[in-house]
Amino acid sequence: MGIPKLTFCFALAIILLIGLGESLFAAESRLSEQFIRVVLLKDYNTRVVLLGTTLLGVCGGIVGVFMLLRKRSLVGDVVGHSALPGIAMAFILTELYSPGSGKNVPILLLGAFVAGLTGAVCVMLIDRYSRIKPDAAMAIVLSLFYGAGTALLTIVQRIPTGSSAGLKDFLSGKTASLVASDVWLFAIAAVVLIAVTTLLFKELCLLCFDEDFAAALGWKVFWLDSLLTGLVVSVTILGMQSVGLLLVVAILIIPPASARFWTDDIRSMTWIAAIVGGLAAAIGTVASAVFAKIAAGAVIVLVGTAFFLLSLFFGRRRGVIWKWVEHFKLQHRTGERDLLRAIYEVAEGKAEGKQLSDQFLLSHRISIVDLLKMRSWTRTRVDQLIRRAQRDSLVSLPPQGVLLLTPEGAVLARRATRDHRLWEQYLITYAEIAPSHVDRDADQIEHVLDPEVIRELEEQVETEQGTMLPSPHPIHINSSEN
Repeated sequence: MGIPKLTFCFALAIILLIGLGESLFAAESRLSEQFIRVVLLKDYNTRVVLLGTTLLGVCGGIVGVFMLLRKRSLVGDVVGHSALPGIAMAFILTELYSPGSGKNVPILLLGAFVAGLTGAVCVMLIDRYSRIKPDAAMAIVLSLFYGAGTALLTIVQRIPTGSSAGLKDFLSGKTASLVASDVWLFAIAAVVLIAVTTLLFKELCLLCFDEDFAAALGWKVFWLDSLLTGLVVSVTILGMQSVGLLLVVAILIIPPASARFWTDDIRSMTWIAAIVGGLAAAIGTVASAVFAKIAAGAVIVLVGTAFFLLSLFFGRRRGVIWKWVEHFKLQHRTGERDLLRAIYEVAEGKAEGKQLSDQFLLSHRISIVDLLKMRSWTRTRVDQLIRRAQRDSLVSLPPQGVLLLTPEGAVLARRATRDHRLWEQYLITYAEIAPSHVDRDADQIEHVLDPEVIRELEEQVETEQGTMLPSPHPIHINSSEN
């Protein structure tokens, strides 16, 4: 290739790069401008949609808490699929009565509500009056109603106005179609739902945790269950226009499931679920407004899923990372107590059956070789335990491979040994476990005994507080001189 051609190609490449850069800069500028307009809520439609979806997310989070605790989260999915034939039937009947007026949103929502409530009640009745399990009952009702809805939609398509009715928007949602009247409906429904759950909060909690006790107190469990189902149906119907029938179940499940990782208190869980639901809806709506070609319903669900994953890993109560940290701490504490008890028992063996005094326990040097003979530990494991105990100031390590307990270590060693023997004595007396086998069984529970259980054990084995019990089985140690 000659120099002129090479120069031409090089110049053309530069021109293309400059053009591409200008296009990207212009696109970025338009995107930034759109983002600023959305965040500042300058567009009326954005304000309407944002308020409506946020209210829906809050309501879904609150109602979903009780459905999650009631172990009926998928009832929302049943309601969503069951509402489809109601929408189709409402459209067909309206067209027959008044041609051209079939796409009447209030009538369509009424049909969806009736059909969805019917599907949910069918699940309750099947579960209550048959031997079919709840999951099978939900699958049966869901399949039946959704099949009927699909068949009715084919009939709707044959009606002259059916193709333009837009009924399929109820399946996937069309958030941009929300208007001020819809938001007012959302607001009224949100106030009613929050008021009902607030007034009957204790009763709904009782229903979720112990329905037999609720019945014993005189509450009509079936009607409470029906009321809760009605709340679920209301949220589902409200969510049709935003996230759609197929995704509305996510609004009912994801926020409370996320909140469950953060707390054990149901009031706190309800607040967290409401916040997660509202934030997911708000962020999803803003993202959809910035990127106009992305469906808001799907983005809302994806944002909610991101909150769920965040809670799954970092939730303070049940998050994976915190559970791993707690497990590591328990393993660390268990290893230390096992080491200290082994040191105490080695010293006890050297005392030749005499009661160990604090002075003897603190001054007696323990050989690492004796620890290895006492336990089935490897030398690497023992060295690891000793390093951790040293770091926590429980033992000191003078030269020549021996250990000395610190005052704090001596106290913990005595306590660990006593707790272990209390549990051993209890298992021998009440569980009839042979003394030769009780040591390993006691190892698995002694580390989680709290002070109240220790007091009960002392009463059961009839021993005074602080008294060291003798070992119920021989402690064999092949002594080695230090």
